[in-house]
Amino acid sequence: MTDTRSFPSSFPAALSRRRFVQGLAFAGLAGGSGLLRAPAFASPASAGALTGTKFDLDIGATTVNITGQPRQAITVNGRLPAPLLRWREGDTVTLRVANRLADAPTSIHWHGILLPANMDGVPGMSFDGIAPGESWLYRFTLRQSGTYWYHSHSMFQEQAGLYGAIIVDPLQPPPYRYDREHVLLLSDWTDLEPAALFRRLKKAPSYDNYYKRTVGDFARDVGEDGLRATLADRGMWGRMRMTPSDLSDVNGHTYTYLLNGQPPAGNWTGLFRPGEKVLLRLVNAGAMTYFDVRIPGLKMTVVAADGQYVHPVTVDELRIGAAETYDVIVEPSGQDAYTIFAQDMGRTGFARGTLAVRHGLAAPVPANDPRPLLTMEDMGHGAHDGHGSPAAEGGCGAMMKHDGEGGCGAAMAHGAEGGCGAAMSSPADASQAGTTAGPGHPMHAASSHGVGAVVHPPSERGNPLVDMQSSPTGPRLDDPGIGLRGNGRRVLAYADLRSLFDDPDGREPGREVQLHLTGHMEKFAWSFDGIPFSSAEPLRLNYGERMRIVLVNDTMMQHPIHLHGLWSDLEDADGAFQVRKHTIDMPPGTRRSYRVRADALGRWAYHCHLLYHMEAGMMREVRVEERA
Repeated sequence: MTDTRSFPSSFPAALSRRRFVQGLAFAGLAGGSGLLRAPAFASPASAGALTGTKFDLDIGATTVNITGQPRQAITVNGRLPAPLLRWREGDTVTLRVANRLADAPTSIHWHGILLPANMDGVPGMSFDGIAPGESWLYRFTLRQSGTYWYHSHSMFQEQAGLYGAIIVDPLQPPPYRYDREHVLLLSDWTDLEPAALFRRLKKAPSYDNYYKRTVGDFARDVGEDGLRATLADRGMWGRMRMTPSDLSDVNGHTYTYLLNGQPPAGNWTGLFRPGEKVLLRLVNAGAMTYFDVRIPGLKMTVVAADGQYVHPVTVDELRIGAAETYDVIVEPSGQDAYTIFAQDMGRTGFARGTLAVRHGLAAPVPANDPRPLLTMEDMGHGAHDGHGSPAAEGGCGAMMKHDGEGGCGAAMAHGAEGGCGAAMSSPADASQAGTTAGPGHPMHAASSHGVGAVVHPPSERGNPLVDMQSSPTGPRLDDPGIGLRGNGRRVLAYADLRSLFDDPDGREPGREVQLHLTGHMEKFAWSFDGIPFSSAEPLRLNYGERMRIVLVNDTMMQHPIHLHGLWSDLEDADGAFQVRKHTIDMPPGTRRSYRVRADALGRWAYHCHLLYHMEAGMMREVRVEERA
């Protein structure tokens, strides 16, 4: 039996003294200082869900102390995270949301919930927002079941604490059995004012990247690979204006990672009895964080993704992107405590909790995995990336950047020793290969889900907000992701996710839109097709049509893309329906396609769910309109 005790005898190196002190400060201040009542940081389940059909939610400012310094959070009914809302499929729910903030408007978006556009909670599209001292009445009928969440869509309030979990209980029993459940809501906290963090990202986007390569690394690489190959490699990374350690814009050097509102040393605990099947509802409410989740000693059987049932798949670990949800079943037996371990993608920190037979127990906390480094294959380069993306005939997924004058920079090609000599294609040439459905929306007569030329929109050419383009050859759905390949554990990949139902629409898409995820690393500028939200025309869909959206990630960062109001039916590498989701993850160097049925009239937001990417411009408006 694994050793369990009231506290581990030693913490791994990754749990720094700073984090240990943060946990002690949190425990002491939350419990006895009066700054925050302890229940405000309790598990959503233990704090008691709000159930029924009528709800009163008050948004206000609450003083919290997570790191040893009192800070203002934006909370719902005084809680961080916000209270768990438990609804029932088929019910009509009414929620009166009151703004108790002194000087800021607010809002709540019901992430993944199908509802009328005027109930979606996006200021400027759904409604005007909720002014201080005023309230808004949300009312909608639930047409689905599963695990979802809610958060503010006003400025940076989501980062400041305004987020919570939603469970919609099904009318029919689920296709699996479980004895008890716990919500595991992951998030990232900073003592910085979120607006100040955004300003810092605009001025110094690599501030949190402590792991840039050194002269010593150069000398080592010369010894291993030769001078020519090393210089070619450094040249490519330089032209991309990034480093192989540039995995996330904000990481554990700024963030404290939370599980159900508690830092690692707080040791949130969910109870079980040996032999039970325990349903864990995972929600990533992080503003900027991808979490890699595992429970050492336990297999996790994934039974739902983004609230929708999938064919069960058993794994040791999974990556959950910002805004995604997964339901997994575990069967703890043979020991009294298990560690829930959720490290960030860059391995700079982690959230942590415990499954135990009683409170006060803890199991060993693993050290963070070795810090991964990006490779050219991660960017779409290489003779074959090994993950469903054979390269083009040139042997490399061609990448290019614009220079400061709006022309093309030097071709990023390895020399002979580097093993890759693909030429760069001009976006001007590529843009002639298709027609457009409107500004910045190239269309194709044939499907683009498989291998083929990528068509870059003219709006990317000579654009000072675009520093890179890519030509990915496939979706790489079977790739578990950077830092997870070959780690000795069975890791979930998108290719493992298969909905329990067939394509609910059944029609082939009548048209196709290709959108490019674009950005400029040094300017911290993000957009679709090189056009920031403030300058972009809406993407217009005809009510009732079935269409295909093809996303091409031209950036070197990972982006979780969320379309409000409509389901995103992800296609496999052959263009067949695979899995229904509300958020589609887009690793760098990938092209992924999904079908959309435009069955909800109105104006809808469409954006990257990394909060600061959205605020920096990676957002569009989608309008579903009656045919003329």
